[in-house]
Amino acid sequence: MIAALATVSETVPAAQLARRLFADLFARTEHSPGVTRIAYGDGEQAAFGLVADAARSIGAEIAFDPAGNQFLTLPGVDRSRRIVIASHLDSVPHGGNFDGAAGVIMGVAAQAWLVGEGRRPPFDLTVGCLRAEESCWFPHSYIGSKTALGVLDPAVLDKVVRSDTGRSLAAHMAELGFDPDGVRRGGRSLDPSKIVAYIEPHIEQAPLLLSDGLPVGVVTGIRGSFRYRHIRNTGAYAHSGAMPHHLRQDSVLASARLVVAAEALWTRLEAEGHDLTITFGQAMTDAAQHSFSKVAGEMQLCLDVRSQSRDTLALVERLLAEEARQIAKDTGTTFELGEESGSEPAVMAQGLVEFALESCVRAGIATRTMASGAGHDAATFALAGVPSLMLFIRNANGSHNPDEHMDFADFDAALAVVCDMLCQSAERWRGAGEARR
Repeated sequence: MIAALATVSETVPAAQLARRLFADLFARTEHSPGVTRIAYGDGEQAAFGLVADAARSIGAEIAFDPAGNQFLTLPGVDRSRRIVIASHLDSVPHGGNFDGAAGVIMGVAAQAWLVGEGRRPPFDLTVGCLRAEESCWFPHSYIGSKTALGVLDPAVLDKVVRSDTGRSLAAHMAELGFDPDGVRRGGRSLDPSKIVAYIEPHIEQAPLLLSDGLPVGVVTGIRGSFRYRHIRNTGAYAHSGAMPHHLRQDSVLASARLVVAAEALWTRLEAEGHDLTITFGQAMTDAAQHSFSKVAGEMQLCLDVRSQSRDTLALVERLLAEEARQIAKDTGTTFELGEESGSEPAVMAQGLVEFALESCVRAGIATRTMASGAGHDAATFALAGVPSLMLFIRNANGSHNPDEHMDFADFDAALAVVCDMLCQSAERWRGAGEARR
């Protein structure tokens, strides 16, 4: 039956339910171009209601926590623990219909498949609809998963405001009838010790699966990062025609040399086997002072470095700091790196990775292992000690844009893998979770 799910998807009620949910979700949250589902706003609320109605119709239990995260639970054979399939339902402004939503809808579709087949999962199967994953609305990462696990810094509730209203996270929670004071007390709706596994299906956000001709990828880890959002190079403004080469203190030249040095470092370390990305996402001179006929005396940059390895992050940070010091000396300029931020790398549970690969083989799904360069709620669960796994679904045109494209045949392939896993024994699940240690 699992192989049939992958190859004859249009005849499977669970896959048909998923198609209807995607269509209804788009219809309810369309904001041309694309969709907009604001965290703690009407679009996210509509999405939560839509998937809750679908889950309720197949017998799932519906619950909310103080932060407004929604949990849809299909009772399992062993009700003392749970398998969680989760993702988020908010989107970026004018985003695509699949980012985040694919994971939640896959969880509901998996529940529907089990009910249709007359099967019970080995443990309670909880589909988590997590709030506010997209930090464009509230500038703080993973609000939904952090509140569900009781690890959100209480200060965030009042300090962080929504970008379109200027009102606090606590105010928006309370407006929808939730309990920010309960969040402040650190209560958690999901106890890590009671979670057998956390699984997050998600569209891939790069074209690797597309270029490899593969429908599904098994994620081994989520890259951590260090970031400098306000690097400043200071030199000296001068006349572009009069100032000779050897006397210039050119901030554009110094900054460009740092970018080139970082690119060379990335190329070298990648050839040595390091997992790494280096991005200068912004580069600008001062609009109040720059001019066509001036040597630039100031340049601002932002730097985002990501890797699955803490050691690689530390190495790159040290080497780039050394490069900046040398370039500053050579050019007569000064680099100020500014405040550093970042995130910890999150490694997926090796036992669950192997489990998923076995299910791919049984379901006849071609796959590969890969890292996730973008952040996901799975990182919060993994760092909390929960055995975690991500499955990527092939996607054209990247994500966070109206042109996201997921073939339903690829969604069905990932659903086949999840359903095969859910058909395995409680002992197999326990073994996969223990293997993380």
